Amino acid sequence: MRTNVLQVVKSVLSAVIFSLVFVLIFTLIIQLFSLPMTAVKPVNQVFKILAIAGGGLLFIRGDKGLIKGVVHGVLSVVLTFLVFSLISTSFSISWLFLLELVLGACAGAISGIIAVNIKKNA
Repeated sequence: MRTNVLQVVKSVLSAVIFSLVFVLIFTLIIQLFSLPMTAVKPVNQVFKILAIAGGGLLFIRGDKGLIKGVVHGVLSVVLTFLVFSLISTSFSISWLFLLELVLGACAGAISGIIAVNIKKNA
């Protein structure tokens, strides 16, 4: 039980760190190349999915990949939302947040399933 919790915590923290790094890099790219602001939301969604997948693939092991992945995905979305809300000093939840939770749960589930099966075969 303790190892399962530690795996999820590590994967969530790594997903949040990956998200922060991706957003910082993307902010630099926007500044350098004057990209339109309409590109920000879709690109941020892709970054969240990649961050969740990366965290899950790095730290989820053993069994119950689906369960650990879903928990990891949902917690990653919530924690990332809180971090970016603190940074922007604006905290507002809309119905789109529910879609992000579902997307995070799906990305986490897929990465968790892949992660436990890669680790078994390696």
